Amino acid sequence: MGAPAPAFELDWLASDGAVIPVRLSDSAGAVRLLNVINSIDTPVCSLETRTWDERLFSEDSAIRMSTVSMDLPFALDRWRTETHAGHQFLSAHRDERFGVDYGVLLKQWRLLQRAVFVIDREDRIAYAEYVPDQMREPNYSAAEAVIKSLA
Repeated sequence: MGAPAPAFELDWLASDGAVIPVRLSDSAGAVRLLNVINSIDTPVCSLETRTWDERLFSEDSAIRMSTVSMDLPFALDRWRTETHAGHQFLSAHRDERFGVDYGVLLKQWRLLQRAVFVIDREDRIAYAEYVPDQMREPNYSAAEAVIKSLA
């Protein structure tokens, strides 16, 4: 822990339908949680994403939460709209760089491994969990404890 968080540029679907690039630097100075999933349309990923949204998302929170997958931005936004999730959904579909840089690329499937990253205000990785069994959820409490220590 404590390593610099790799910079990234991912796609976000804005409310007007435009695909907007989002960079790590856009949230500089905030504590960030990156919920990295295989695909939003799988049961465990859906459950995990809903759980994070219920546990951490609040519009007035200082914590910036993003779910990241290689799903198309349109699929991510469809799920967000249907479930009324409040946090940001970012797509790594155009490029494998995020997966490579964060060590989560499952190249043979062109998916991202389930993982959780907490990035501190100085853009350093304060917590990382690489979930080895893709049918399991992450340790929510461990990541939350790190977030609380940074708040």
